[in-house]
Amino acid sequence: MWASISAFILRHRIPLGLMMVLLTAWMGWEARNVRMSYKFGGVLPTDDSTYIDYNNFIKQFSEDGNVLVIGANDPEIWELQNFNRWKKLGEDLKKITVPVDTVINGKKQKVQRSAVDSVFSAAHCYEMYADTSDQRFRFKKLVKTIPSSQLQVDSIHKRLTELPFYDGLLYKSKSDATLMMIFVNAALFDSENRGDAVEQIVAQSDRFSSDTRITTYISGLPFVRSEITAKVKAELMFFTYLSLIVSAALLFIFFRSLRAVFVCMVIIAMGVVISMGTIALFNYPITILMGLMPPLMIVIGVPNCIYLLTKYHQEYIRHGNKMRAMARVIQKVGEAAFMINATTSVGFATFIFVESDLLKEFGVISALNSMLMFFISLLTFPIFFSYTEAPRARHLKHLDMRWLLSVLNSLVRLITRRRRLIYSITLLITGISIYGLTLIKTTGNIVDDLPKNDRVITDLRWFEKYFNGVMPFEIMVRSKKEGMITRPQVIAKIDEMQEVLATYPQFSKSLSIADASKFGRQAFYNGDPERYGLIQRNEQSFIGPYFKQHYETGKSQKSFIDSTKSVTRITAHVADIGTIEMAKLLDDLQPKVDSIFEKDKFDVILTGTSIVFLKGTRYLVDNLFSSLLFAVVVISLLMAAMFRSARMVFISLIPNIIPQLITAGLMGFFNIPLKPSTILVFSIAFGITVDNTIHLLAKYRQELRLLQWNIKESTLIAVKDTGSSILFTSTVLLFGFGIFAFSEFDGTRALGILTSLTLLTAMLTNLIVLPSLLLSFQRSLTTKAFSEPFIQIIDEEDDLHYGDEWTMKKIEEISASEKKDENEEDR
Repeated sequence: MWASISAFILRHRIPLGLMMVLLTAWMGWEARNVRMSYKFGGVLPTDDSTYIDYNNFIKQFSEDGNVLVIGANDPEIWELQNFNRWKKLGEDLKKITVPVDTVINGKKQKVQRSAVDSVFSAAHCYEMYADTSDQRFRFKKLVKTIPSSQLQVDSIHKRLTELPFYDGLLYKSKSDATLMMIFVNAALFDSENRGDAVEQIVAQSDRFSSDTRITTYISGLPFVRSEITAKVKAELMFFTYLSLIVSAALLFIFFRSLRAVFVCMVIIAMGVVISMGTIALFNYPITILMGLMPPLMIVIGVPNCIYLLTKYHQEYIRHGNKMRAMARVIQKVGEAAFMINATTSVGFATFIFVESDLLKEFGVISALNSMLMFFISLLTFPIFFSYTEAPRARHLKHLDMRWLLSVLNSLVRLITRRRRLIYSITLLITGISIYGLTLIKTTGNIVDDLPKNDRVITDLRWFEKYFNGVMPFEIMVRSKKEGMITRPQVIAKIDEMQEVLATYPQFSKSLSIADASKFGRQAFYNGDPERYGLIQRNEQSFIGPYFKQHYETGKSQKSFIDSTKSVTRITAHVADIGTIEMAKLLDDLQPKVDSIFEKDKFDVILTGTSIVFLKGTRYLVDNLFSSLLFAVVVISLLMAAMFRSARMVFISLIPNIIPQLITAGLMGFFNIPLKPSTILVFSIAFGITVDNTIHLLAKYRQELRLLQWNIKESTLIAVKDTGSSILFTSTVLLFGFGIFAFSEFDGTRALGILTSLTLLTAMLTNLIVLPSLLLSFQRSLTTKAFSEPFIQIIDEEDDLHYGDEWTMKKIEEISASEKKDENEEDR
């Protein structure tokens, strides 16, 4: 079959080449439509109860993470000039607009839309008062006009401190901290229509600091999401270019040919463009995971190029005919490369079966493009090289690396003479690793992948210090009877719940209809701060009517109460304490919730972005082992189809499982937690490392037949022949994943380092442990079925083993022929 495929590719290389150019151009055009993700989440499946609860909350009360906050901690903010500048900052923020594509009269036009819905601060807050004529509560601005004297500012400051409603919300009575709450357009900020709104807000805040010399801090989910998205976008380009540079450098070191480097870079560039096009065609957003696709395609594509180019040079040495060598490359490498790419694809495909949009999308794109990279390489490589001149002697010298031969000979001596030492060290390291595995913790913070000195982190810590946190935490209370929520006894329960929240230092001041009730009572008594509290039973008859009017016509109906007065919310913010501490907090809080709200009368749901993140991290860990097991099973079936020996499949898994255990053990010892970013290491690495096993066992099986079942010689020759390609491809993969160590995201950095470590360990286990096992269990492993494979990986009838001396002699002959031709040209 592969002979026919080879003939077809070379015979139709012009139309096939044109087809590849057109495909790449089309995918490049589609890639323009790639969009960024501006949302957290996507980890939980849509049928998960936490996901359902959160979506029900959003439908009822809108987005919980649409508040951006600017804070300051300086008494000078209450000086006349600075206070007026603070007020101007809020007014300027309300004027921020971004261009949005809108269809008007059938034409697409840019229309300016407001990015900020409202601003809330000491200079933009309201005081409640009782309108006795209508028997309802109304609001009036605390700062009606721009103050013209310090006395007016002092009066405003004094009045603000007499409104306990705002203590912990806009200011802290025990410090000089104050903040400005910016309510952004949620729909706008969840899409690319947000434009540079966050950048404008940050610029305005920094300008205020520059004008007043008062340091400001900025946080909130809109800011965090925007900063992370911007960094993902920047790293997408950075690591794509860095991967190309590193790969080009390694290819030149290996092959010493600019032409080879150029062809390989073209193939890889096509793979990158096509991968971005597929993301756009599937309409998937660029997340922190999807941003890894271009570098991953480079890492996967380079080993394909090395494998093809090495085989091309080997065949050229043997036959001296460029076209024949190219035809045999397709015939002999095609199926092996297909199976190798298939196993890599399976490693990525495991994420498809996890009920998580984030991982499923990454799994679909990475698995699909792993196979597309195979077809791109197999078609484009022979087309390019069939139109170039034959390789020269200097291009073939990588086949005669004396230092590499020395390394492989050392490995052979180690395998033949020191197998007990190999097993002892392997068992010791594996045992220690298993113990380290038990030390792994599962945790994660919403922003823990960012550098510790990043503004997102440092500013967030400031808000946690003075206001306890900014991450959304919601309690949705649903009465089983309509109209119950606004009753005094229920409001008292809500207030009791808030008092419980206030005992936890992780929570900010909470807000509910109970606070509105207290504020209203203070307003009824002419703003007397001593009257800030829940309405007493004897006050219901004369204060109650004011609240009835307020609930029926006020905005609080939409923000905190549903139309049937059966659902309300207690909104708070929590510190980014991590999933372990968050789980403990919820376990401690839940019994108190149940004791306040009787289950036969109320349904109480704890939700919010912080809860969704916690459950999402737990979900990923719970599904890690099932996805890894799936990868092991599928890859085992592929290997069983190739080698037709269950015992051989079992032995071949050992050198690929050990690196996983070692990596997990090191994670435990070095306190690297399991979290969404580090979980990916195991399935990805397993799909890649098994390639080395396929290389070595395929050559081992071939030599068994050629050497009439001389198992020892077959094993040692397999190590020598495949060792160079395993070392080369592993080196490329090490550097390819290692570049992620330069990422600004701790998670991406850990992914790169841990995957590189796993690949390094797998290289050693496949070159040392696997051959040792083959020699130690010679007769029990190697069966007749193993020698007669269902799938032919290498042309065993024709691909005879050529010694290193023969290779060196052929290179010298080609070099001498080139010199002779050059001398004749000089004459």
